[in-house]
Amino acid sequence: MQLSPDMISPELPPIKKPSPAWQEGPIIVGAGPSGLAAAACLSSVGIPSTVVERNRCIASLWKHYTYDRLKLHLPKSFCELPLMGFPEDFPKYPTKDQFISYMEQYAKKFGIEPWFCAEVVQVHFDESIKGWRVSFSNGEELASKWVIVATGENAEPVLPEINGLKMFEGRVIHTCQYKSGKSFEGEKVLVVGCGNSGMEVSLDLCWHNAIPTMVVRNTVHVLPRELFGFSTFGLAMAMLKTMPVKYVDKFLLSMSNVILGETDKWGLRRPMMGPIELKNHAGKTPVLDVGALAQIKKGRIKVVGGLKEITKDGAKFVDGSEERFDSIILATGYRSNVPSWLKDCGSLFANDGLPKTPFPNGWKGDNGLYSAGFTKRGLLGSSMDAMKIANDVHLQWSQLKP
Repeated sequence: MQLSPDMISPELPPIKKPSPAWQEGPIIVGAGPSGLAAAACLSSVGIPSTVVERNRCIASLWKHYTYDRLKLHLPKSFCELPLMGFPEDFPKYPTKDQFISYMEQYAKKFGIEPWFCAEVVQVHFDESIKGWRVSFSNGEELASKWVIVATGENAEPVLPEINGLKMFEGRVIHTCQYKSGKSFEGEKVLVVGCGNSGMEVSLDLCWHNAIPTMVVRNTVHVLPRELFGFSTFGLAMAMLKTMPVKYVDKFLLSMSNVILGETDKWGLRRPMMGPIELKNHAGKTPVLDVGALAQIKKGRIKVVGGLKEITKDGAKFVDGSEERFDSIILATGYRSNVPSWLKDCGSLFANDGLPKTPFPNGWKGDNGLYSAGFTKRGLLGSSMDAMKIANDVHLQWSQLKP
């Protein structure tokens, strides 16, 4: 059948989406330490911000996805957020609960009231409004001239593909689900990973009379947390002000060998590159020992090399050995989730969700896009980002306001 002209519907205009609610100041995605620091720094120069958080609280990673015995690995002087120090009565290395308390007081001081349960599903730059559209899972939208990505490097757990893992009949968890070794008492536990989390979880298992075996596939630097009563990190930072990295690394390794001994003999092979150089080059953080190495030397934490496969009741290793285990804990780290929702990464973020430009210049992108806390420099890096972002936005703000 042929259509006559009067049967053809006139062309309808495109359906327009409702305009998003425009925010006067930046939208900050994430209410962890980086997001709070950015909001506080903006507030200090008179700029409002809207902090959105997918969970029901600030610092959700610290509150819900960390183990009970966690303490800051660095002294509190290196972990303070901008414009407010830790309480004087806090210990040198604050506990998890003390750090959470500090962040809650920080948010209260600067009047930061995040939008909770606000899950961001897409952020993109919209030329028609000359700003960023932030879309949420409930269908709502916000918009602003600026967006600060503060979801961090540790937004999602890394769950590696391990041959046979799905066949294992015991318990398998990631360290984000681990709270205490109490529920593992008497069990043989395979800990996959030897970073700070893997080491501390193995130590905690020891203290609760479990029997941990730690998989160490790659090389790792293990350093004492303190040298001569001072923070190893603090000493290194002070030395770097006047000495080349290679000499600081030589000093750290020499002192570590004196205090800890040659870690290679315990299955912890050191990388060819020094700890500070490796951190700068690849972002790989050295392990700061808080007691795990002593338990390794005593044989209470067994160290094994590469993992070949998981069986229904244990694991086989690349050296041909096989062992039975009751549980498996994946201390396999975290990753950024930025690529899943930021659709206009521009020149700022790479495919892995981290800034393309290395520290200290990876905090600013195009069209008012910023990143806070993706420095691989911990809380100190987050603070530096926050202050730079606030200064940059303030310059633009001053030009926009009469």
